Amino acid sequence: MQPTLALIAVIAFVILHQDFWLWGDARLVMGFLPSGLAYHAAYSVATAGLWVLIVRYAWPSGLDEVEGPRVESEGRVQ
Repeated sequence: MQPTLALIAVIAFVILHQDFWLWGDARLVMGFLPSGLAYHAAYSVATAGLWVLIVRYAWPSGLDEVEGPRVESEGRVQ
């Protein structure tokens, strides 16, 4: 996943978060769950999956590498 594709996916998810098409929908999903709440539950799972893909495939390399010894606030080197 390229960073540009990841950005497009995040923008699409921001737009999908504004579920204005369900504001007046009073239907129940599985007989007890309002459709807007069911949408947001599925949206949350999809968003978590998107972030997993972004972290795995579009995370910049080298950010987690330490270049030198880390110095604590007391002046000791670890």
